[in-house]
Parts: sequence; structure tokens; C-alpha cells
Amino acid sequence: MEIIIAKNAGFCFGVDRAVKMTLEELDKDGERVYSYGPLIHNPQAVEELEEKGLTTLESFEDLEMGRLIFRSHGVPETIQDKAEQMGLSVIDCTCPYVKAVHKRVRAYSEKGYDIVIIGDPEHPEVVGINGWCNDKAFIINSEEEAMQLPKLEKVCVVSQTTNRLEKFQLLSDIVKEKSGESEVFNTICNATRARQDSAAELAQTVDAMIVIGGKTSSNTTKLAEISRKYCNNVYLIETVEELALQELQNFNTIGITAGASTPDRIIKEAVKVMENYNKDEMMEAIESSFKRINRGEVLKGTVLYVTNNEVMVNINYKSDGIITRDELSKDGDVNPKDLFKVGDEIDVFVVKLDDGEGNVVLSAKRVGFIKDWEVLEESFKNEEIVEAKVINAVKGGLTVMVNSVNGFMPASQISMSYVSDLNQFKGKTLRAKIIDFDIQKRRMILSRKAIEKTESDAKRKALWETIEVGKTLAGTVQRLTDFGAFVDLGGIDGLIHISDLAWFRVKHPSDVLKEGDKVEVKVLAFDMDKNRISLGLKQTTEEPWEVFVRDYKVGDVIEGEIVNILDFGAFVRVIKGVDGLLHVSQISKEHVEKPSDVLKLGQKLMVKITEINEADKKISLSAKDAIEDSVEPAEAEMEAEAVEEPIAEYTAVEETVAEEAVVEEAEAEESVAGDDEETK
Repeated sequence: MEIIIAKNAGFCFGVDRAVKMTLEELDKDGERVYSYGPLIHNPQAVEELEEKGLTTLESFEDLEMGRLIFRSHGVPETIQDKAEQMGLSVIDCTCPYVKAVHKRVRAYSEKGYDIVIIGDPEHPEVVGINGWCNDKAFIINSEEEAMQLPKLEKVCVVSQTTNRLEKFQLLSDIVKEKSGESEVFNTICNATRARQDSAAELAQTVDAMIVIGGKTSSNTTKLAEISRKYCNNVYLIETVEELALQELQNFNTIGITAGASTPDRIIKEAVKVMENYNKDEMMEAIESSFKRINRGEVLKGTVLYVTNNEVMVNINYKSDGIITRDELSKDGDVNPKDLFKVGDEIDVFVVKLDDGEGNVVLSAKRVGFIKDWEVLEESFKNEEIVEAKVINAVKGGLTVMVNSVNGFMPASQISMSYVSDLNQFKGKTLRAKIIDFDIQKRRMILSRKAIEKTESDAKRKALWETIEVGKTLAGTVQRLTDFGAFVDLGGIDGLIHISDLAWFRVKHPSDVLKEGDKVEVKVLAFDMDKNRISLGLKQTTEEPWEVFVRDYKVGDVIEGEIVNILDFGAFVRVIKGVDGLLHVSQISKEHVEKPSDVLKLGQKLMVKITEINEADKKISLSAKDAIEDSVEPAEAEMEAEAVEEPIAEYTAVEETVAEEAVVEEAEAEESVAGDDEETK
């Protein structure tokens, strides 16, 4: 069997660069390293990087700190901007060739060109390119899609870097024919073309072709397509374990090519396995008696021996497993001999398949950790409520712990209302629901708001079932607008229109209410389908007009306040909510040209009710009549006093005169008598 490797196979420049940059970041001390999406399209290579500490994320919205890697396929401009806005430390591993396409697309889009991308619309590279022209590109991947394009005046055509040249030329020619001005750029990577040409050349000379690479990788699947054009026996594999050795031994010459994301190690392994196939047949029979195990799997094993530092376990694999002291228990000071003895059957977690000396690295403490995760997974599936203890308040939310498992509660999920101070929750235990859960990525997102919403929905339902027109309800003023006030009735907001706030005219709701006020309101109308409730505040009190007509009558003189002055008169507030008209002719006995000449707003004065029109709810008032009514009794009293005083004075004089007359008469008589005596 002759094995021939294609001249150009394996890692391309962009992938090799991305892997090396990532390894450099993983070697640094400090914050954790995250990859936004798989770094490259090779599961095995990504798994190796994850074993070294890389964490692959599908979203970084909840990422608080750490270094974020943009994979070799590139990302949309919005994603790049978002990472910058979040203040994340970004390592851009985008392939320089892909980056060049981003710049070209952006430049031509800004010039007013329509962008056409030839490629797979689901491929992350194409998604990224489209993101540099505001996601407005036309993406085509077939002749039919190209023919369906509308007539375009100015168009810029680019390609996914891993496309086949023949396909790009065919589709770009169709686009040019359907367009006015066109700029066509062959952005297929030179390395991609070289790899495809080498595969085509080799496939024509061998009995079978083996294409190694990720089965979701675009360039790998294209290599398989090209190979099938020239060779009838093509095998697309990801790892050497997938080699069909029994079939391959029937071929004399076998060609090997590999996708741009395939490490050289995997290519060499494939060659070595095929070269040593006959030697390995015996080993295969032996190894087939052992079960296959995978990293991250939980197995049952039997304790072989126990020392002060480790436990050796038989897991029915070609090599035994070792549990080191720090993987025995959460208590790092525990003695292995206090936990296990020879012959114990225990559950173990596979950490690594090889510790460098042929042993499988196992963990006992991670089994309990996994069981905690499995319990929480059931809680997630069943939408159960869990208790989350708040560990700390961080940027963007709260770090929490549920059953010894760490989770995160975004600020937006803490409450239905805005929370400004997250520190108030430190040390508290919150009832929450798990809204996002990934046991593989060890990610758990919780929401307290979800419970609040459920409870609010229940209150809303109960309220709708009991609500009726005319019913009085208690609520809290939530917010004020120019046209009214919104009141929370316990899960449902109702509106008090400005006209229903008070019986008197209201310029703005803030004149009557403020946010947070507790109020009682009356239901005026409701529409369950539109989720609307009309409320009245003034309707909870007696109408001022009814109070007025009950307590006052025509002829009463009362004190009022000037609230409005017009050319024909002034309006006087006689009681709160009821105004009457004081006509200009009724202001004073003297002629008044303009009411504003003698009256001012806010002035208090006495007025007489001269007319009450209950049908039109109008009141006529008179100030001059009120003055006359108050003056007439005083004048009558003064006149009475004036009449009485002269009579009193006359009587007194008269009495004095009489008395003086009597005296004078007596004196006269005495004088006469005296004279008589003298005469005698």
C-alpha cells in the first residue's frame, strides 16, 4: 500500500496564526480566555485547546471579565463594537485574508454599491462579511439564486475565501450580466486554491482519497467534492478512528489531503495507522475487549490500592485510572485512606485520558459536582424555583450559588422594575428560576424577574376576573404624563385621564398627584382584549356642585376668590370645584369699565348668590348686592340711634328747664314774701 500526501494540505496560514495566538494567550497568567464560537472548524483541535484552558462561548453578553478571542472566520462589525463597548480585552484572530474582505465590503458599501457575497449564508465567515455592510448583502450559493437577483445598478461581488474557483466565476458572471456597473473581486484564498488544485491533481492518480477535517468545515467538504470528481473512492473523516482500514487495504495507492483547520498531527496519525495496519490487527483484538471512554464521562470503577496521596482505580480500560489527593474531595486536607479502601466500587469522572505516563486521570469530587449540575438540569427542565445565594455584585449583575454550583443573574433579570443598587442583594438568598442552562459549558443563568412576572400574571388574571365598572380599587401612582396618571392596580396599570383627576380644572396631573402616591380610584371602563382600564379619582368624592346646591341658596352671601378675570366679568370660586360668574355690572355700584381695573387674581371678596341654574350648573354672583346687604343693616342701626339720641337729649333738657323753673318760682315766691314783710 502506497500512501501519498497532497502537496498542499492541513493548516492554512490564517488557521495556523489563530491557533498560535490562542496558545500564546493561554500561556499567560491572569484572566480566563474565551473564544466567541469555535476558534476553527476542527472539533479535535478545539477540544485540545479547551483542555489547555480555552472556553468556547456562543454569546458573550454575560461575560464580565476575561480575554475574548474572535475566531479565524471573523465577526460582524456590530459584534466587534459591542465587545469594545463592554470594555472587554479582545484578541482578534480573524484571518488577514478575511479581514481584507471586511474592509473592501465596508468601503464599497459606503460608496453606495450593493454587495453580493458568493458563499454559504450559514457559514460564520459569510455571516461576518455581511456584518460589515449592515447585513444588507445579497448572498448567493447557486445558479438559481444568482438568476433570482434583482437588477442592480452598482454592485460589488466578493467570495467566501474557501469557495471553488469554477463556482465563483460562474456565479459572478451571472451577477455581472444582471447589473449595471460591477466590481468583481476574487477573494478566494490563494492557499485554498492551492489546496484544491493539489487535491484534484492527486485524486486523478490514486485508487482512493482520504480527506481529513471537520465535517462542518466548508473548505474540507469542498476538498471532498473535488476529489470525487476524479476518484470513485473518497473517505471524509475527522479522526483516525474513522478510517475504514479493511476497505483501504484493498487499494494499492491512497491519497491524503486535509482541510485548512486540520492539525498536522492528525494527518501523521492517519499515515502511521495505515502503515502499521498489519501490526495493529492483533492489538485491535486485545483493545476491543476494553470499553471506550471519553473525557468528561462518569464511570464506575473498583479501587485497586490507596496511598496517602492517590487512589488507583480499575475502570475496565486498557490502562488504570488515578485520583490525586486534590481530586478526592472538596476538603483538600482529607486523607485518601479515610475515604476509600481496596475493593470499593466508586463513581469517577474522567479528567484526562492520559497523564503522560499512560494512566487515566480521574476525579471523585467532580462526580458530586456533576450530580449537582444534573439536579439543577432537572430543575431547569421542570421550570422549578430554586434558592440562589448572592455571592457578589459585579458589573452587569449578581454572582450566585445554587446547591454549590455557581451561576449568574444579569441585572436585567433581578426585578421587573429597574434596580440601581446591586449591592443591596449581597448575602441575600433570592428565589429564582433557571432561564439558561448548559451542563457542558457549565453555564447557568438565573432570573428573579421570571418569578415576579409569574406572580404578576396571576394577580393580573385575578384582577381581570373580578373587575367591574363602578368598583373602587386601591393602587399606586406609577408615572405621570401630560394627559393623565398611570396607576398600578396590582399587576395591571390603569389610566386616570387628566379630566378625571379632580372636579376642578387641572393644568397638569402633578398639581394633584405625585409618583408613589397611594390612591383609591373608581373603574369607569375597561377592555380586557386591549388591556386597558379607565379610572377616575374625582369620582371617589362627592361632586362639588352637588355639595353647593345642597348647602347654599339664592340670596346667601359668601366669601369667594377671584380665579379668572375677563373683559365681561370675573369668575369667583365659591367652594373648591365650583365657580360663579361675577358680571362686570355686578362688581360695584359705581361704573366699572374693566374688571381688571378693580379686581386681581387671588383676591378674596364677599359675593351674593343671585341665581343658581341647576340645569346648566351655572351661578350668577353680585358683589355690589353683597355690599348693599352688609351696609343697609348698619345704616338702619345708625338711623335708629340718631332718632333716639335727640329724644333723650330733649327729655333731659326739658327736665332741667322744669326743675329750674320750679326753683325760680320758689325763689320768686320767697322774694315776694320778703318784700311783704318789709312792707308790713
